[in-house]
Amino acid sequence: MAAELFIGLMSGTSLDGVDGVLADLAEGRIAVRAHANAPFPAALREELLALNRPEGANELHRAALAGNGLAHVYADVVRTLLAEGGRPATEIVAIGAHGQTVRHRPGEFDGIGYTLQLNNPALLAELTGIDVVADFRTRDLAAGGQGAPLVPAFHAALFGRTDETVGVLNLGGIANLSVLPPSAHSESRAVLGFDCGPANALMDHWCQHHRGAPFDAGGAWAASGRVHAGLLARLLAEPYFARPAPKSTGRDLFHPEWLAAALEQEAPPLAPQDVQATLAELTAESAAQAVRGAATEARTLIVCGGGALNAHLMARLAALLPGVAVLSSEARGLPPQQVEATAFAWLARRAVRREPGNLASVTGARGPRVLGALYPA
Repeated sequence: MAAELFIGLMSGTSLDGVDGVLADLAEGRIAVRAHANAPFPAALREELLALNRPEGANELHRAALAGNGLAHVYADVVRTLLAEGGRPATEIVAIGAHGQTVRHRPGEFDGIGYTLQLNNPALLAELTGIDVVADFRTRDLAAGGQGAPLVPAFHAALFGRTDETVGVLNLGGIANLSVLPPSAHSESRAVLGFDCGPANALMDHWCQHHRGAPFDAGGAWAASGRVHAGLLARLLAEPYFARPAPKSTGRDLFHPEWLAAALEQEAPPLAPQDVQATLAELTAESAAQAVRGAATEARTLIVCGGGALNAHLMARLAALLPGVAVLSSEARGLPPQQVEATAFAWLARRAVRREPGNLASVTGARGPRVLGALYPA
């Protein structure tokens, strides 16, 4: 079977940079041929973080320039993928470029709300000479959905089984769970999915603030601390955790000020490593609650995203979910940091073929919709 090549580019809420894959998605095939990662330049990362909060002057101007900067990082990743994959740009059908989410407020204000991903897909098409598919989320919102999560459809195609219910937990900046019933990949039963709560976003923030490191490597710092039961209970009392699906969230809710408000009630102040341990437990417990509530039949939980590399977090998930095998996605054929980028390559293929990319059972949209806008090279 001839190759059908797409590139997927993902920069998630963890804000640690861009992951890209070159994938062969010929009918029935999901095969990554090259993977590349590029960190954000420090100034761009700080600007993207700042633009997550509704404050500061000249936001429209700054957001437009940040989108240009992101397109340049994306183009660098594309060039690396083409070089490593040994393929010319002319062989790539399209790039799926997610963009950088800076606001996500579905259903709010006017009943539709909005989701905003900074990007400049026209510039990316100009820089690469490849068609670009972008703006994946807004059509689902227009149809009454959350616009997120979008990866459960891809999870079903990649990880779904005919003989068992499978859970897939993506641990990026935010955690999201996909529940794949038997035969979910053939769409004979409804796939479920929703955002569970924070994953790496708050842990990374706390680690950067107190240790000057971008993340807690392996969860070693969290493992050195003690979980504070009072703080954990206060954080878990956030109403979002009890809301029924469909639901999605982001840094609009789980931001440093949200954490600071909870910490203000602690006297004397907690040791920084104890806060880190509690944040790790918040991620593990909120995800485990989601699995226990929505995936009661699952005996396998496949974990992807950067959090799958956090040994302490993986151990806590396993402890909180006895009887469930907690596995890295690498054990099922795709390394954790390649899954989301591959998902957006897959969604780009669906868009090019005018096939629906959303699942109404996940997002709450009125029905299946073709997602994304095409920017021809």
